[in-house]
Amino acid sequence: MKLFENTEVAFKLKSDSELERAFFLFRLIQSQPMVRIGTAVTNFALKAHLPVEGLIRSTVFDHFCGGVTEEDCLPSIEKMYEKGNVHSVLDYSVEGKEAEASFDEAVEKILKIIQFSEEKKSIPFAVFKPTGFGRFALYQKIGEGKELTADEKDEWARVEARFHKVCKSAFDKNVPLLIDAEESWMQDAADDLIEELMETYNKEKAIVFNTLQMYRHDRMDYLRELYQRAHQKGFHIGMKIVRGAYMEKERARAEDLGYLSPICKDKQTTDDNYNEAVRYMMEHKNMAIFAGTHNEESSYLLMDLAKDYNIKSNDKRMWFGQLYGMSDHISFNLAEEGYNVAKYVPFGPVRDVMPYLIRRAEENTSVEGQTSRELNLIKTEKKRRKL
Repeated sequence: MKLFENTEVAFKLKSDSELERAFFLFRLIQSQPMVRIGTAVTNFALKAHLPVEGLIRSTVFDHFCGGVTEEDCLPSIEKMYEKGNVHSVLDYSVEGKEAEASFDEAVEKILKIIQFSEEKKSIPFAVFKPTGFGRFALYQKIGEGKELTADEKDEWARVEARFHKVCKSAFDKNVPLLIDAEESWMQDAADDLIEELMETYNKEKAIVFNTLQMYRHDRMDYLRELYQRAHQKGFHIGMKIVRGAYMEKERARAEDLGYLSPICKDKQTTDDNYNEAVRYMMEHKNMAIFAGTHNEESSYLLMDLAKDYNIKSNDKRMWFGQLYGMSDHISFNLAEEGYNVAKYVPFGPVRDVMPYLIRRAEENTSVEGQTSRELNLIKTEKKRRKL
């Protein structure tokens, strides 16, 4: 049996009813029309303040999210850690806020999560999104090299201060901090700021981690150039490697505005790009990798490279990551073999987390084979349990 086909290990934490719910959800997600209809109906119901939050919570929310608050998530987090040796990354998944008060509230959330991470072995990382700390349009304007107004300069100074506040806390408490990537047209400003933070806080080891979305065909060049700068300036690189989460939006914008899409031409090119990044990071010193992947071949590749370079499976510079509610066959089987594995566990008010959940559903629908693989594994486990 290949490692990732062991469904008994993969689903050992799921009750029979939870397994049935997962089967129902992935069957729905497999249908593009159902995802489109479900998304439209859900958005309408929430905007019209119809009483649907209970239904959302008992189905898609509870499968893909840990809870409404950090404390809600703790029973699931401790269960995964104690019974499956799978760690968690608490992900405050509220998106699209634009007010200064919301950004300051997000900072306090992340500081609290860093405190959790310091106290609990089950939560080894903290994480945040750049747009959790500042307006999307401001990142975009800076990335495009446009002149800021006096008020915008003050606003950007506050964004920088928020980044530094959480990074200093992470550094002081020795908690690695993952910073997510977002849309390409705001990412340049975030990349530049995160590189400054790496230079400040990653002198001894990787505390600050940026994220590379490898469905972008320019990311390998960026990684090589960053490595040269890090080598010259003497800091460590922490990098989360993912395939990417905004493909449809990226392609649509490029077509509307008439520029070359930053997205690779097809899935195979993206897979090749991802694997090249994994190889590059494993070949070079002073780099720590968090491989966010639901792809079995990429997972096997990283395992093989670790053996080639005599890197122990539990070396803290190498982590595998998957999303809560997905790819348990990868997470739990890797953990069973002694590898460092962390589940991204989103949380937040149901209404505020819906953009995240809709993106997850759309992503599962658009990635060929992802949902059918989940369904086949669940069917195998149902058969094994004689359900």
